[in-house]
Amino acid sequence: MSDLITTTFFSILAAGFIVGIVVGLTGMGGGALMTPALIFLGVGDAATVVTADLTAAAVYKTGGAIVHSREGSPNFSLAKWLIIGSVPMALLGPWLIHQVAGEEPESVDTLLKEAIGFALLLAAATYALRLYINLRRVRGGAANADPNPPIRPLITLAVGALGGLLVGVTSVGSGSVIMIALLMLYPGLSAVKLVGTDLVQAVPLVLAAAISNIIINGLDWEILIPLVIGSVPGTIIGSRIAPRVPQSVIRRGIVIVLTMSGVALLDKSGWAPLGKDDTHPVLIAVIGLVLLVSLPLIWGILRKGQGLPMFGAPTVAELDDANFRRPRT
Repeated sequence: MSDLITTTFFSILAAGFIVGIVVGLTGMGGGALMTPALIFLGVGDAATVVTADLTAAAVYKTGGAIVHSREGSPNFSLAKWLIIGSVPMALLGPWLIHQVAGEEPESVDTLLKEAIGFALLLAAATYALRLYINLRRVRGGAANADPNPPIRPLITLAVGALGGLLVGVTSVGSGSVIMIALLMLYPGLSAVKLVGTDLVQAVPLVLAAAISNIIINGLDWEILIPLVIGSVPGTIIGSRIAPRVPQSVIRRGIVIVLTMSGVALLDKSGWAPLGKDDTHPVLIAVIGLVLLVSLPLIWGILRKGQGLPMFGAPTVAELDDANFRRPRT
């Protein structure tokens, strides 16, 4: 037992708790935040971290899916087509990485870090787009809401397949890429239906990805146990306080963190355009600074275009209030 309770144990527990709170606050997929956090903590190689993160996600996403299923919020027909597309690709993803990288652990680690880096940049872009689409949906009301839209099987299968491959390889994509695709393909779905559907399809997806990664990479219980212990209560706390917490700063911060993490992982992997031998902390800091200055201005312009003050930090509850929709003139 003393071998398990170490400084690393508490570091992983703290990381899981903090990321869990952010996931609960924003609905962001945990893999996009947890995987790079664990890699930068240095608790294991990329394959080990991805496997532990997927296994932990299978635990807490199952609980969320059960809650939403009991409340009747998921669109099960839509979730079915996503699952049919995603599960086979989630099973295949880890095998593809090892086929491409070969048997050398260092080659696998390098390729995985590159893949996760690009996946994080994609997640940052899709999350920013999701925020803008949500802003327009909320400000425009829900006149066109359709809880049971006609399913488009082929394109929904393709979205599931892309999400499944991303999650199987990197653990990133379930709560970012798939969600933005659902927002664009089925704009009439309510926010509750979207979250419920995403959670229901994510359980078999993440479970398949976890099983495939465990078969290939094994499972490090010393990472998994503190990760679950920390992330589950963190997610619950974040979900409870989300309606009362100003979202603007947190959500813009996530875009910045994802972008910087993606570039940092590409740098750490020795991605050729950044140079194989040197790291570039100054470049990463400059990217973060540029985003820190420019994002509030860009978001302010978008808010102003939707009839909101250019600067402000409304809570979720305020944005959902019909009386808050347009400033009085």
